[in-house]
Amino acid sequence: MPELTDDTDRVAVYIDFDNIVISRYDQLHGDGAWRKDNARDARDEISAKLAAASVDVSAVLEYASSFGTVAISRAYADWSVPANAAYRRDLVDRAVDLTQLFPASGTKNGADIRLSVDVIEDLFRLEDITHVVIVAGDSDYIALAQRCKRLGRIVVGIGVAGGTSKALISACDEFAGYDELPGVEAAPPRPKGRAAEPVGKHAAEAADAEPETAAKKKPAAKKAPAPVAAPPAHDPFISPDSTVSDREATRLLVRALEFGHAKNEDAEWLNASGVKSQIKRLNPSFNEKTLGFASFTDFVKSRGNLAEVQIDGQHRRIRLRDRARAAE
Repeated sequence: MPELTDDTDRVAVYIDFDNIVISRYDQLHGDGAWRKDNARDARDEISAKLAAASVDVSAVLEYASSFGTVAISRAYADWSVPANAAYRRDLVDRAVDLTQLFPASGTKNGADIRLSVDVIEDLFRLEDITHVVIVAGDSDYIALAQRCKRLGRIVVGIGVAGGTSKALISACDEFAGYDELPGVEAAPPRPKGRAAEPVGKHAAEAADAEPETAAKKKPAAKKAPAPVAAPPAHDPFISPDSTVSDREATRLLVRALEFGHAKNEDAEWLNASGVKSQIKRLNPSFNEKTLGFASFTDFVKSRGNLAEVQIDGQHRRIRLRDRARAAE
């Protein structure tokens, strides 16, 4: 959650509803489950699965309101689709404008284009909009996020873990996974798709269990998935679900402190809020609460071998341990 908000800040929220609903369903029930189950028709036999993967619209709007007054809120989808129609009353009750998008082709409704055009038009028409909240995970919105930043707006992204483009996360000033929003129950570990199934020694065990299947796949061995390797420590997106891992959070803290000391060579201590802001610029999905800490100060204290905290009333200052030794 943002630390400070200004009463004059005004927020515009744009929801690619198909994107977020499908991503949430696939997150809970496995890659491609939405298409496999034909969930858009909301048949009785999958009603329980749809209910389990329902999107909490209130949680999204409440998070957006933490940045300021919500001046615009729109949701884009084909509302004639039964799975989307189930949300219409909730959205209308929360004063969300429903933008109808009939598919121009057999599969795509063009939400990304319509949403992007509306955002740019609104920003030129309403100069008091300070924050743009994009609720989607599609890489098609990268250019939109970049344009909003060039127009001087703060871009906040909300997406489903495992269904959000890493490049889109980087293009935002602030990013929150849907599961991280207050009031949202975190999803269980993401089911693996068929392409991510047995690798390494487990592949051999699977081959022993199903020799005929394994034999049939031998001619297409070049298409088999490569062994899953851990990303390098410098990768800003170590966790596959778009959240920052414990190891990556440590690297981000050290890097932010290094940047701060480099820019302020005469300053022995750095303001804690400034350090956190730098971390968020390095990786917008950083959130100390997802790492198990109640505050940013507690997070820094847990890295006491690398950094130390100075507390003076309401003020919190941080410095690298190496900086402290150099000052002695």
